[in-house]
Amino acid sequence: MTLGSCSIAKIERFEKNERLSRIVIHNGTVYLSGLTADDKDAHTTGQTQQILEKADALLRSVGSDRSKLLLAQIWLRDVEDFDVMNKAWVKWLDGAEPPARATVGASFALPEIRVEIQLTAAI
Repeated sequence: MTLGSCSIAKIERFEKNERLSRIVIHNGTVYLSGLTADDKDAHTTGQTQQILEKADALLRSVGSDRSKLLLAQIWLRDVEDFDVMNKAWVKWLDGAEPPARATVGASFALPEIRVEIQLTAAI
């Protein structure tokens, strides 16, 4: 659809509830909302691994994968966990080109959350 000389790209939203859409697709880009681990008793490495496995499944569900990552935003409860999170992150990338990335310390609404990751990728 076009409006004058501007085209209006379709926005698709998946796995949504009243608060958020887990996946949003617009103009060939997929945006994942912030992901946290299901097992919140796991240490930072374990939580990071769980999140990245979840990201793989979500990206795959819309025809993308980690090789198409554009941006990663990572929040850590304890910045002292930066190195252990990075080990899990690099292992997960498995040689794929790394995205632009920011990592910051944060406090979470649930104190057992140690890491949250939000990703943007091409389709």
